[in-house]
Amino acid sequence: MTERHFHEQLQSLKERLMEMAALVEDAISKSIQALVARDDALAENVVKRDDAINRLEITIDHISLRLLALQQPMAVDLRFITSAMKINNDLERMGDHAVNIAQLAILLSQENHLKPLDNLPEMAEITQTMVRESLRSFVEADEKLARNVCRRDDDVDRFDDRIFHELLSCMIRDSANIPRAVHLVLISKNLERIADLSTNIAEEVIFIYKARNIKHHREDVPWKDMDIEDVRSRS
Repeated sequence: MTERHFHEQLQSLKERLMEMAALVEDAISKSIQALVARDDALAENVVKRDDAINRLEITIDHISLRLLALQQPMAVDLRFITSAMKINNDLERMGDHAVNIAQLAILLSQENHLKPLDNLPEMAEITQTMVRESLRSFVEADEKLARNVCRRDDDVDRFDDRIFHELLSCMIRDSANIPRAVHLVLISKNLERIADLSTNIAEEVIFIYKARNIKHHREDVPWKDMDIEDVRSRS
């Protein structure tokens, strides 16, 4: 593989990741729309389109493994490819969480509203912003934006905690509320996991472009200073 062809393949890898990101963003958005509008057809569309995300995940893994096997890249190119594989997995899992939300939306559409859904759409809006900005930080190599995504994860965690306690009160007050409340708790948990995965992507962006590992509060540990156990933990 010539150097020119190698960089063309790297660009193709980035384009496929952005294509997958667009599908995942759309799935998350539509799953929340389906919940709020009680739109079963829209929710079912999210479920059906998950196959496209899964197929793209396989394609991206294939491109990444082929680049690693044939080119044996170093430095930033190596970090980019290995991180792209992790981002690919994170995006696929986000798609799965969007499907979970869509399926729960279908179940809830058959029931009366348990409580106003003000908190969930607001939580979803922050989560979708995190998804969008984590991917923008990847495309634009923007460390500042990536760090901002990491900080916003605390906002989503607070929403998740607030929603859980509100719904717990509903369940304690009347046991008939339990099935609907549990479904809403699960939706909140799926949003919280999407936010966590967005944070993972933001952390990978900092690793790719700044060669720094900020996972697990290991703030600003340069790649070159890691010991062998650090390296193994990233594999």
